[in-house]
Amino acid sequence: MKRVHVVAAVIYEPKNRVTDNPGAGVVGKVLISCRPNHLHKGGFWEFPGGKLEIGEDAKDGLVRELNEELGIEVTEAFPFIQVSHDYPDKKVFLDVWIVSSFTGEERGVEGQTISWVSLNEITNYSFPEANQSVLDKLLS
Repeated sequence: MKRVHVVAAVIYEPKNRVTDNPGAGVVGKVLISCRPNHLHKGGFWEFPGGKLEIGEDAKDGLVRELNEELGIEVTEAFPFIQVSHDYPDKKVFLDVWIVSSFTGEERGVEGQTISWVSLNEITNYSFPEANQSVLDKLLS
């Protein structure tokens, strides 16, 4: 089974953007989206993003995916964590970035529900298992 390379973003609310020491003691809100029910892990919340296209650079893929999914233009992003996870029916490699600046008004372009949530409340949301290391690092 081939491993799927997925780029995802921890996007901080504009007034709470960070540029150094990401995730360390940051308070504020991050953007999450709910996976459509017909997709793998449908109904779970996730950090926005998607699959890389063949030969696509991770940052370029992140910029493309966030534009397609949220209607925003990423202006600043940097790597945060990489996670490999094996589900019984799928293998994923999550390439997670911090988005510290963007332009445009975020919206669920593909009809997905999006929400700004505080890091203090994020554990109240159900995420796919592959996201646990991301959550652990954000909350440490």
